[in-house]
Amino acid sequence: MSGSAHIDDYTLARVPLTERKHWFGIAVQRFGQISALSQFLLGATLGYGMTFANAFLAILLGSIIVEVIMCLVGIIAQREGLNTALLARWTGFGEVGASIVGLAVGISLIGWFGIQSAIAASSLDSLMPGALPGWLWSVIVGLAVTGIVAFGFKGMQVLANITVPLFLVLVAWSVIAELSRHDLGSLLTSAPAGPEISVLVGSGIVAGGVIVGAIITGDMTRFNRTPGDVVKQTVVGVTLGEFVIGLAGVLLAHAARSGDIVAIVTSSIGFVGLLIVITGTLKINDWNLYSASLGLLNFISVSFRRQLHRVPATIFLGVAGTVLAAAGILQNFMQFLIVLSVVFPPIAGIMVAEYFIVRRWRGDLESSRRNDVLPATAPRLVPATLIIWAVSSLVGYFVTWGIPSVLSLVLSMVLYIAAGKVGLVQGLGQTRTPEETAAAAPSRA
Repeated sequence: MSGSAHIDDYTLARVPLTERKHWFGIAVQRFGQISALSQFLLGATLGYGMTFANAFLAILLGSIIVEVIMCLVGIIAQREGLNTALLARWTGFGEVGASIVGLAVGISLIGWFGIQSAIAASSLDSLMPGALPGWLWSVIVGLAVTGIVAFGFKGMQVLANITVPLFLVLVAWSVIAELSRHDLGSLLTSAPAGPEISVLVGSGIVAGGVIVGAIITGDMTRFNRTPGDVVKQTVVGVTLGEFVIGLAGVLLAHAARSGDIVAIVTSSIGFVGLLIVITGTLKINDWNLYSASLGLLNFISVSFRRQLHRVPATIFLGVAGTVLAAAGILQNFMQFLIVLSVVFPPIAGIMVAEYFIVRRWRGDLESSRRNDVLPATAPRLVPATLIIWAVSSLVGYFVTWGIPSVLSLVLSMVLYIAAGKVGLVQGLGQTRTPEETAAAAPSRA
C-alpha cells in the first residue's frame, strides 16, 4: 500500500480491513473530541442553572441520546469503511444530496475551526500579554493544528495521546484547587446561581452540544474493526467525556457561582487554567478540520468531477480558517453556524432509516463491499430525501417543544420510512462512480 494512500486516508474510497485500528486508541480520540473545552463550558452552563442532581440527570439523558445516534451511524460507517459524506450517497441522499451534506459539514466545521483557533489565541495572549499580537497567535495555533491534520488519522492519534492525558491532569488540578476552598456536600446540594434550567432543556443542551460530532462519527468509526468496537469506544469515550468533564464544569459553576468556566479556571489557577483552554481547544480542533476536509472534498468530487488529494485540501482549508480567525471576522458567523447546525440531526435519521429499514441501496453497498470497492453507480438525486430533510430541519429550528434536535431526528426517520413504504424513495438519474474509486485496488493514491 502506498504512502500516499495512508496520508489521503481513503477520502473517496473504503478503508481496507488491513488499515483498521484497535478500538482503544480511537476511544482516546473520541474522548478527546467530547471532553474538549466546549464540554467544560457546557457543564458550567448546566451548573449555573441547575442543581447538581438535575445536571446529572440531564447529562445522563443527553449522553444516552448521543450514544445511540453515534452507535447506529458509526456501525454503518464501520461496516462499509466509508466517511459520512461519501456514505451518504448510498444511504438515502444520492450524489446531489450527499454533496450538500459534505458542503454543510465543511462550512460548519471550518467555521468552528476558526472560532476555536481564536479562543486558543486569546488564551495565549492572556498567558503572555504583549508577547505577540493576537492575530499572530491565531496564525500559530491554526497552522499548528493544520500541520498535524495534514498527517491524517495517525497524526491526530499522536496529538490525542499527548493532549488527552494532559487535559485530564490539568482539569483534575483545576477542580481540586477550586473545590478545596468549598464544602463538597454543600456544592452537591446548593441551588444554582443563575436562572433555572429544566432537566428536559438541559438534556437538549447536552445532546445539541455534540450532535454534529454524532453525525460525522463515521469519519472516525470507519477505522474500527467490528461493530462491537464502535459500541465500546462510544460508550467509553462519550460517557467519560460527558460525565467527567461535564460534571467537573457543574461543580466549578456552583463553587464560583458563575457560568464563565474560562474565567473560573484562569482566575483560580492562572497558568494551568490557560493550558486547559489551549489543550482542550487543540484536541477538538483537529477533528473540526479533518471532517471539514472530507466533507468539502466529497462536495468537489460530485459538483466539479475533480478528485483532489486530502493533504493540499486540508492545508488550504486550515490556512483559510486561520486567516479568518486572525482577521477576527468569524464571530460574525456564530449565529449562522448555529442555524446551520439544525440541519444535521435529520441526516443521521435518514441514513439510519435507509440502511437498517428501507434498504433501497443496501444491496449495492454489500455487494461492492465484498471486493473492497465502491458501488459502480450511485443515484444522482433522491427528491423525497431532500424534502424530508428540509421539513425535519425546519421543525428542529422552529419547534421548541421537547428536545428539538431529537425531534427533528425522529421525524426524519418516521417520514423516510413512510416514504419508503409507499415507494417514494426513488433515485432520479444514475451516475457512474469514478473508476479509480469504484474498481481500483485499495493502494490507489
